[in-house]
Amino acid sequence: MEIVTEKSNQPLGKKPKSHSPWAIARRKFVKNKLAMVSLVFLVIVAVISILAPYITTQDISRVNIGQMSLSPSSEHFLGTDKSGRDVFTRLLYGGRVSLLVGLSCTFLVILFGTIVGSIAGYFGGVIDSILMRFTDFVLNFPFMVFVIVLNTILFGKVSGTWVLILVISFLSWGGAARIVRSKILAEKENEYVLSSVSIGCSSVKVIMKHLLPNVLSTIIVQASLTFASMIVVEAGLSYLGFGVPQEVPSWGNMLSSSKEPDVLQYKTWIWAPPAIIITLVILSINFIGEGLKDALNPKS
Repeated sequence: MEIVTEKSNQPLGKKPKSHSPWAIARRKFVKNKLAMVSLVFLVIVAVISILAPYITTQDISRVNIGQMSLSPSSEHFLGTDKSGRDVFTRLLYGGRVSLLVGLSCTFLVILFGTIVGSIAGYFGGVIDSILMRFTDFVLNFPFMVFVIVLNTILFGKVSGTWVLILVISFLSWGGAARIVRSKILAEKENEYVLSSVSIGCSSVKVIMKHLLPNVLSTIIVQASLTFASMIVVEAGLSYLGFGVPQEVPSWGNMLSSSKEPDVLQYKTWIWAPPAIIITLVILSINFIGEGLKDALNPKS
Protein backbone atom coordinates (compact mmCIF):
# COMPACT_ATOMS: atom_id res chain seq x y z
CA MET A 1 0.00 0.00 0.00
CA GLU A 2 1.36 3.44 -0.95
CA ILE A 3 1.39 6.18 1.68
CA VAL A 4 0.37 9.61 0.38
CA THR A 5 1.43 12.85 2.04
CA GLU A 6 -1.20 15.46 2.89
CA LYS A 7 0.56 18.46 1.31
CA SER A 8 1.79 17.24 -2.05
CA ASN A 9 -0.48 14.20 -2.65
CA GLN A 10 2.66 12.43 -3.90
CA PRO A 11 3.40 8.83 -2.83
CA LEU A 12 6.31 8.59 -0.40
CA GLY A 13 9.52 7.58 -2.09
CA LYS A 14 8.57 9.21 -5.40
CA LYS A 15 9.98 12.56 -6.39
CA PRO A 16 7.75 15.07 -8.18
CA LYS A 17 8.41 15.32 -11.90
CA SER A 18 10.78 18.18 -12.70
CA HIS A 19 10.59 20.37 -15.78
CA SER A 20 13.35 22.15 -17.65
CA PRO A 21 13.36 25.96 -17.66
CA TRP A 22 12.39 25.94 -21.34
CA ALA A 23 9.42 23.64 -20.67
CA ILE A 24 8.25 25.92 -17.86
CA ALA A 25 8.65 28.97 -20.10
CA ARG A 26 6.69 27.28 -22.88
CA ARG A 27 3.81 26.47 -20.53
CA LYS A 28 3.78 30.04 -19.21
CA PHE A 29 3.76 31.46 -22.73
CA VAL A 30 0.91 29.18 -23.83
CA LYS A 31 -1.16 30.36 -20.85
CA ASN A 32 -0.75 33.97 -21.99
CA LYS A 33 -3.91 34.30 -24.09
CA LEU A 34 -3.03 37.68 -25.59
CA ALA A 35 0.38 36.43 -26.73
CA MET A 36 -1.10 33.25 -28.19
CA VAL A 37 -3.82 35.12 -30.10
CA SER A 38 -1.14 37.48 -31.43
CA LEU A 39 1.04 34.55 -32.48
CA VAL A 40 -1.85 32.88 -34.31
CA PHE A 41 -2.71 36.15 -36.07
CA LEU A 42 0.90 36.71 -37.13
CA VAL A 43 1.20 33.16 -38.47
CA ILE A 44 -2.04 33.60 -40.44
CA VAL A 45 -0.78 36.86 -41.98
CA ALA A 46 2.54 35.22 -42.90
CA VAL A 47 0.89 32.13 -44.43
CA ILE A 48 -1.60 34.19 -46.44
CA SER A 49 1.19 36.42 -47.73
CA ILE A 50 3.31 33.41 -48.75
CA LEU A 51 0.32 31.83 -50.52
CA ALA A 52 -0.60 35.09 -52.30
CA PRO A 53 -0.07 33.68 -55.84
CA TYR A 54 -2.60 30.92 -55.06
CA ILE A 55 -5.15 33.24 -53.43
CA THR A 56 -5.41 35.93 -56.10
CA THR A 57 -4.62 36.06 -59.82
CA GLN A 58 -4.70 39.87 -60.19
CA ASP A 59 -1.61 41.55 -61.69
CA ILE A 60 0.29 43.52 -59.04
CA SER A 61 2.14 45.83 -61.43
CA ARG A 62 0.06 46.36 -64.59
CA VAL A 63 -1.46 49.85 -64.78
CA ASN A 64 -5.15 49.84 -65.75
CA ILE A 65 -6.34 53.33 -66.59
CA GLY A 66 -9.98 52.23 -66.90
CA GLN A 67 -10.09 51.01 -63.27
CA MET A 68 -8.30 53.81 -61.44
CA SER A 69 -9.38 54.51 -57.82
CA LEU A 70 -12.42 52.23 -57.85
CA SER A 71 -14.17 51.78 -54.49
CA PRO A 72 -14.48 48.26 -52.99
CA SER A 73 -16.78 45.95 -54.96
CA SER A 74 -17.35 42.26 -55.62
CA GLU A 75 -14.71 42.35 -58.36
CA HIS A 76 -12.15 44.25 -56.29
CA PHE A 77 -12.58 43.29 -52.63
CA LEU A 78 -10.65 46.33 -51.32
CA GLY A 79 -10.97 48.52 -54.39
CA THR A 80 -8.17 49.72 -56.68
CA ASP A 81 -5.42 52.30 -56.30
CA LYS A 82 -4.58 55.36 -58.43
CA SER A 83 -3.03 53.13 -61.11
CA GLY A 84 -5.94 50.72 -61.30
CA ARG A 85 -4.15 47.92 -59.41
CA ASP A 86 -6.11 45.71 -57.04
CA VAL A 87 -5.48 46.82 -53.41
CA PHE A 88 -6.17 43.38 -51.91
CA THR A 89 -3.63 41.74 -54.21
CA ARG A 90 -0.99 44.33 -53.46
CA LEU A 91 -1.74 43.97 -49.74
CA LEU A 92 -0.96 40.24 -49.89
CA TYR A 93 2.19 40.65 -51.96
CA GLY A 94 3.21 43.65 -49.88
CA GLY A 95 3.10 41.44 -46.79
CA ARG A 96 5.69 39.14 -48.34
CA VAL A 97 8.09 42.04 -48.89
CA SER A 98 7.50 43.80 -45.56
CA LEU A 99 7.82 40.59 -43.54
CA LEU A 100 10.90 39.56 -45.54
CA VAL A 101 12.56 42.91 -44.80
CA GLY A 102 11.60 42.69 -41.12
CA LEU A 103 12.81 39.11 -40.65
CA SER A 104 16.02 39.56 -42.66
CA CYS A 105 16.97 42.77 -40.85
CA THR A 106 16.18 41.18 -37.49
CA PHE A 107 18.33 38.14 -38.26
CA LEU A 108 21.30 40.25 -39.37
CA VAL A 109 20.97 42.72 -36.49
CA ILE A 110 20.76 40.00 -33.85
CA LEU A 111 23.53 37.94 -35.46
CA PHE A 112 26.03 40.77 -35.71
CA GLY A 113 25.01 42.30 -32.39
CA THR A 114 25.39 38.93 -30.63
CA ILE A 115 28.82 38.30 -32.13
CA VAL A 116 30.17 41.75 -31.24
CA GLY A 117 28.54 41.81 -27.80
CA SER A 118 29.75 38.31 -26.91
CA ILE A 119 33.36 38.99 -27.89
CA ALA A 120 33.43 42.38 -26.16
CA GLY A 121 31.82 41.09 -22.98
CA TYR A 122 33.89 37.93 -22.67
CA PHE A 123 37.36 39.25 -23.45
CA GLY A 124 37.00 42.75 -21.99
CA GLY A 125 40.02 45.05 -21.83
CA VAL A 126 41.33 46.50 -25.09
CA ILE A 127 39.08 44.33 -27.27
CA ASP A 128 36.02 45.51 -25.37
CA SER A 129 37.09 49.15 -25.66
CA ILE A 130 37.70 48.92 -29.42
CA LEU A 131 34.44 47.12 -30.17
CA MET A 132 32.36 49.40 -27.96
CA ARG A 133 33.87 52.53 -29.47
CA PHE A 134 33.01 51.16 -32.90
CA THR A 135 29.50 50.43 -31.62
CA ASP A 136 29.18 53.98 -30.31
CA PHE A 137 30.36 55.25 -33.69
CA VAL A 138 27.58 53.32 -35.46
CA LEU A 139 24.96 54.37 -32.90
CA ASN A 140 25.86 58.04 -33.36
CA PHE A 141 24.98 57.97 -37.07
CA PRO A 142 21.87 59.99 -37.97
CA PHE A 143 19.92 56.85 -38.84
CA MET A 144 17.39 58.19 -41.34
CA VAL A 145 19.93 60.35 -43.19
CA PHE A 146 22.50 57.57 -43.59
CA VAL A 147 19.88 55.01 -44.65
CA ILE A 148 18.71 57.35 -47.40
CA VAL A 149 22.26 58.22 -48.52
CA LEU A 150 23.61 54.65 -48.51
CA ASN A 151 20.46 53.30 -50.15
CA THR A 152 20.83 55.90 -52.92
CA ILE A 153 24.56 55.16 -53.43
CA LEU A 154 24.14 51.37 -53.54
CA PHE A 155 20.88 51.33 -55.49
CA GLY A 156 21.35 49.58 -58.84
CA LYS A 157 24.45 47.67 -57.72
CA VAL A 158 22.44 45.21 -55.65
CA SER A 159 18.73 44.26 -55.71
CA GLY A 160 16.82 47.24 -54.31
CA THR A 161 15.15 45.31 -51.48
CA TRP A 162 18.41 43.73 -50.36
CA VAL A 163 20.16 47.09 -50.43
CA LEU A 164 17.57 48.35 -47.95
CA ILE A 165 17.99 45.24 -45.76
CA LEU A 166 21.78 45.54 -45.65
CA VAL A 167 21.77 49.28 -44.97
CA ILE A 168 19.18 49.08 -42.17
CA SER A 169 20.97 46.12 -40.59
CA PHE A 170 24.37 47.82 -40.69
CA LEU A 171 23.01 50.84 -38.84
CA SER A 172 20.83 48.99 -36.30
CA TRP A 173 22.93 46.31 -34.56
CA GLY A 174 24.48 48.59 -31.90
CA GLY A 175 21.64 48.29 -29.38
CA ALA A 176 21.62 44.49 -29.55
CA ALA A 177 25.41 44.40 -29.11
CA ARG A 178 25.23 46.50 -25.94
CA ILE A 179 22.48 44.33 -24.43
CA VAL A 180 24.33 41.08 -25.16
CA ARG A 181 27.60 42.53 -23.84
CA SER A 182 25.99 43.51 -20.53
CA LYS A 183 24.48 40.04 -20.07
CA ILE A 184 27.77 38.32 -20.96
CA LEU A 185 29.67 40.52 -18.48
CA ALA A 186 27.34 39.43 -15.69
CA GLU A 187 27.20 35.78 -16.74
CA LYS A 188 30.93 35.17 -17.18
CA GLU A 189 31.58 35.70 -13.46
CA ASN A 190 29.62 32.56 -12.56
CA GLU A 191 31.44 29.48 -11.32
CA TYR A 192 30.55 27.24 -14.25
CA VAL A 193 32.35 29.61 -16.63
CA LEU A 194 35.45 29.72 -14.41
CA SER A 195 35.37 25.92 -14.21
CA SER A 196 35.18 25.61 -18.01
CA VAL A 197 38.18 27.91 -18.40
CA SER A 198 40.16 26.04 -15.73
CA ILE A 199 39.81 22.69 -17.52
CA GLY A 200 41.11 24.18 -20.76
CA CYS A 201 37.97 24.98 -22.79
CA SER A 202 38.66 27.38 -25.64
CA SER A 203 37.13 30.85 -25.65
CA VAL A 204 34.88 29.97 -28.59
CA LYS A 205 33.57 26.88 -26.78
CA VAL A 206 32.94 28.80 -23.56
CA ILE A 207 30.99 31.48 -25.43
CA MET A 208 29.03 29.10 -27.68
CA LYS A 209 28.25 26.27 -25.25
CA HIS A 210 28.12 28.00 -21.89
CA LEU A 211 27.48 31.73 -22.15
CA LEU A 212 25.14 32.18 -25.12
CA PRO A 213 22.66 29.45 -24.05
CA ASN A 214 22.27 31.26 -20.73
CA VAL A 215 21.59 34.65 -22.34
CA LEU A 216 19.45 33.20 -25.14
CA SER A 217 16.22 34.29 -23.47
CA THR A 218 17.34 37.93 -23.58
CA ILE A 219 18.35 37.56 -27.22
CA ILE A 220 14.96 36.07 -28.14
CA VAL A 221 13.05 38.92 -26.49
CA GLN A 222 15.30 41.49 -28.14
CA ALA A 223 14.75 39.81 -31.52
CA SER A 224 10.97 40.07 -31.18
CA LEU A 225 11.17 43.78 -30.38
CA THR A 226 13.66 44.34 -33.21
CA PHE A 227 11.33 42.59 -35.66
CA ALA A 228 8.56 45.08 -34.91
CA SER A 229 10.85 48.09 -35.23
CA MET A 230 12.28 46.85 -38.56
CA ILE A 231 8.80 46.64 -40.09
CA VAL A 232 8.12 50.19 -38.92
CA VAL A 233 11.43 51.39 -40.39
CA GLU A 234 10.68 49.78 -43.76
CA ALA A 235 7.19 51.27 -43.84
CA GLY A 236 8.49 54.73 -42.91
CA LEU A 237 11.26 54.74 -45.50
CA SER A 238 9.01 53.38 -48.24
CA TYR A 239 6.38 55.98 -47.35
CA LEU A 240 8.99 58.69 -47.89
CA GLY A 241 10.09 57.09 -51.18
CA PHE A 242 13.53 55.92 -49.98
CA GLY A 243 12.74 52.34 -49.06
CA VAL A 244 11.65 49.41 -51.20
CA PRO A 245 11.58 50.36 -54.92
CA GLN A 246 8.20 51.77 -55.91
CA GLU A 247 7.55 49.02 -58.46
CA VAL A 248 7.76 46.43 -55.66
CA PRO A 249 4.57 46.24 -53.57
CA SER A 250 5.06 46.66 -49.84
CA TRP A 251 2.88 48.00 -47.05
CA GLY A 252 5.02 51.13 -46.86
CA ASN A 253 4.77 51.76 -50.61
CA MET A 254 1.00 51.39 -50.42
CA LEU A 255 0.89 54.01 -47.68
CA SER A 256 2.81 56.51 -49.83
CA SER A 257 -0.42 57.29 -51.72
CA SER A 258 -1.87 58.85 -48.58
CA LYS A 259 0.45 61.83 -49.00
CA GLU A 260 -2.09 63.25 -51.45
CA PRO A 261 -4.96 65.12 -49.70
CA ASP A 262 -7.56 63.77 -52.14
CA VAL A 263 -6.61 60.15 -51.41
CA LEU A 264 -6.32 60.77 -47.67
CA GLN A 265 -9.79 62.30 -47.38
CA TYR A 266 -11.96 60.62 -50.00
CA LYS A 267 -10.24 57.37 -51.01
CA THR A 268 -9.52 55.71 -47.69
CA TRP A 269 -9.67 52.21 -49.20
CA ILE A 270 -6.30 52.89 -50.86
CA TRP A 271 -4.31 53.55 -47.67
CA ALA A 272 -6.44 52.22 -44.79
CA PRO A 273 -5.85 48.45 -45.38
CA PRO A 274 -2.02 48.65 -45.20
CA ALA A 275 -2.23 51.08 -42.27
CA ILE A 276 -4.52 48.72 -40.35
CA ILE A 277 -2.48 45.59 -41.10
CA ILE A 278 0.79 47.30 -40.10
CA THR A 279 -0.79 48.42 -36.82
CA LEU A 280 -2.15 44.95 -36.05
CA VAL A 281 1.11 43.20 -36.96
CA ILE A 282 3.18 45.58 -34.81
CA LEU A 283 0.80 45.14 -31.88
CA SER A 284 0.92 41.35 -32.30
CA ILE A 285 4.71 41.29 -32.32
CA ASN A 286 4.86 43.51 -29.23
CA PHE A 287 2.35 41.29 -27.38
CA ILE A 288 4.38 38.23 -28.34
CA GLY A 289 7.54 39.96 -27.11
CA GLU A 290 5.89 40.80 -23.79
CA GLY A 291 4.69 37.22 -23.49
CA LEU A 292 8.19 35.90 -24.14
CA LYS A 293 9.64 38.37 -21.66
CA ASP A 294 7.29 37.17 -18.91
CA ALA A 295 7.72 33.50 -19.77
CA LEU A 296 11.50 33.62 -19.90
CA ASN A 297 11.88 35.77 -16.80
CA PRO A 298 13.12 33.43 -14.00
CA LYS A 299 11.78 35.80 -11.34
CA SER A 300 8.19 35.72 -12.61
